[in-house]
Amino acid sequence: MRTRKNDDFVALSFFTGAMGLDLGLEAAGIHASLACEFDKWCQQTIRANRPSVPLIGDLTEFDAESIRKAAGLGKRSVIDLVHGGPPCQAFSTAGGRRGFEDERGNVFLYFIKVATELNPRFLVLENVRGLLSAPLKHRPHHLRGGDYPALNGDERPGGALRLILHLLGEGGYNVTFNLYNSANFGTPQLRERVVMVCTRKGRTQYLSPTHSNDPQFGLPPWRTFREATKGLPRRQQHLEFPKDRIKYYELLKPGEYWKHLPTDLQREAMGNSFFAGGGKTGFYRRLAWNRPSPTLVTHPAMPATDLAHPTQNRPLSVEEYKRIQEFPDHWVVSGSLIQQYKQLGNAVPVGLGAAIGRLILAHDEGIELPIPDGFKFSRYQKTSNIDWGSAFVEKKSRRNPDQLELI
Repeated sequence: MRTRKNDDFVALSFFTGAMGLDLGLEAAGIHASLACEFDKWCQQTIRANRPSVPLIGDLTEFDAESIRKAAGLGKRSVIDLVHGGPPCQAFSTAGGRRGFEDERGNVFLYFIKVATELNPRFLVLENVRGLLSAPLKHRPHHLRGGDYPALNGDERPGGALRLILHLLGEGGYNVTFNLYNSANFGTPQLRERVVMVCTRKGRTQYLSPTHSNDPQFGLPPWRTFREATKGLPRRQQHLEFPKDRIKYYELLKPGEYWKHLPTDLQREAMGNSFFAGGGKTGFYRRLAWNRPSPTLVTHPAMPATDLAHPTQNRPLSVEEYKRIQEFPDHWVVSGSLIQQYKQLGNAVPVGLGAAIGRLILAHDEGIELPIPDGFKFSRYQKTSNIDWGSAFVEKKSRRNPDQLELI
């Protein structure tokens, strides 16, 4: 039975950042009763936009009791929702993927500990796709294969998520998770994130999509860059590309990248990266007008992750970042231009946050939201709590019967 004075939905926000997830939850009717953020520029952003929300800093300096006190909650006050996206660099496929050996990975574990002690009715964790396959312990690639021993259980893919699920289960939570493409929830951006929705009673369904790139589902099409940025003023805040790269951009049309340069200029433009593996689609990349944006990064002018305007010879602007992440135009983002890009690039798209909020409130009321039969939430397979485990089944190697490999 609830002991609080009113029936307001109590939500505590952690790793709040620029408040993308919070804005999405607000759109669904859920407002934060507390924010927690370590970064000083994000703290300034939170204070500038939501000055009435209590704000605390480094999570590791707080326990469940002191968090309740900071939020103005009593020891027995019901907390409806705890949500947050712990630092994702420890699990990112673009980094070293040190998992829980990384200091940021340890913050993830501390968050789970504190969150379960706060005992919310719902718990939401959001993170990068790499969490699905991150090992519990990372062995450097130069120490694998050859005469080195086979990877042990802690070093195999999926170990980090297995531990997280174990800890949440010990805390009394049932977990539903999947990898979601934000474009399916109205965001004009192809951004895939793992969302875990945890409950003490039953399991939630998956998020209900609002848009699709496949007309068979009868949903509105994905929103495009042109739609998102319509009506922006001519003068915008943005970085500049180095002058020696502009000459290549002048040769590219909307939606093109380095492979669309004249053949004799490709090697010149790419330098040593020309010989690197992979598709290298982020080099000299112009956005298309009629497609969602690629995943926003924290710096739109880095050579391997360029995000150039479809026709102008410049990176995307801060104003365009806001529109793509669905932040209000008036939203104050504190700090230098680089800091603003970083905060917006790290944020949860507002549309995805709104879908999470709608799911939580619907589950609370016993309502099932529509999900079209056969709908694919992302471009990857085996990403849900139902079938994820089968992606990491051990089997005997034909080449070496005594060695296990992963499929």
